[in-house]
Amino acid sequence: MVKNQSTNKYLKVKDYSVSGEEFELIENQEYGFLETTPQPTLDKLPGYYQSEDYISHTDSKRNAFEKVYHLVRSISLKKKLKLINSFSSEAKQLLDVGCGTGDFLQTAQQNGWLVSGIEPNEEARGIANSKTNKSVFDTEQLQKFESKQFDVITLWHVLEHLPNLEDHIKTFKTLLKDNGTLLIAVPNYKSFDAKHYKEFWAAFDVPRHLWHFNQVSISNLVSKQNMSVVKTKPMLFDAFYVSMLSEKYKTGKMNPVKGFWYGLRSNLKSISSKEASSLIYIIKNS
Repeated sequence: MVKNQSTNKYLKVKDYSVSGEEFELIENQEYGFLETTPQPTLDKLPGYYQSEDYISHTDSKRNAFEKVYHLVRSISLKKKLKLINSFSSEAKQLLDVGCGTGDFLQTAQQNGWLVSGIEPNEEARGIANSKTNKSVFDTEQLQKFESKQFDVITLWHVLEHLPNLEDHIKTFKTLLKDNGTLLIAVPNYKSFDAKHYKEFWAAFDVPRHLWHFNQVSISNLVSKQNMSVVKTKPMLFDAFYVSMLSEKYKTGKMNPVKGFWYGLRSNLKSISSKEASSLIYIIKNS
């Protein structure tokens, strides 16, 4: 568990996609991330994911927004594959935590990787297993993998969902080979689009997102396990997706042109600030 050393209130935000409930974001003084407060108990947390609009748990393409999402995802999959391939040209062992419907695992498997996935959502896990020859398990499997089993562990917009944050980082370090790589992709609340939309910023996504990170907080978190961030990479598509959804939360209707504009501004500003809407952290043992 993260020891609660939080004293500063940062922002009051609302769950726009499921419950309509309000939460506060509190700054954690030890690490520098924001904590969703109050956090749902573990037995109530799954209820906040019960929405047809939770795209990562479905392959549906019911409207233009979802079709664009899946088109962008197909491009992103190629970029993710290129990134993990850059660590080695040989077939390696990959663990994708929170793999959703398994598209990234399927792509990696088709390109020579030996894959395993963790997905708590039963429906998404079933879809993922149909794509990966039953390589996806529930969260209990994390404790059953062998120590130093994996060359690469990935969390694509997953760390912000995980309770017991410190314990999970410790587990990932244990499962990584000595020269292995941990990839963590999370939203960045220091980005331009986050500052522009404030309480309407879709990437806060409370209470499903329990934690909200910046670059300092990720470095502080992994350094506790003698790991360090060796490089960050922007996820440029995220700024457009998040800004369009933020426009909907702010105005009550989709405004793709305005959302695209603020997403573009965020990406342009991140060239100098290095504060993209979402960042991939490439992490190694120190």
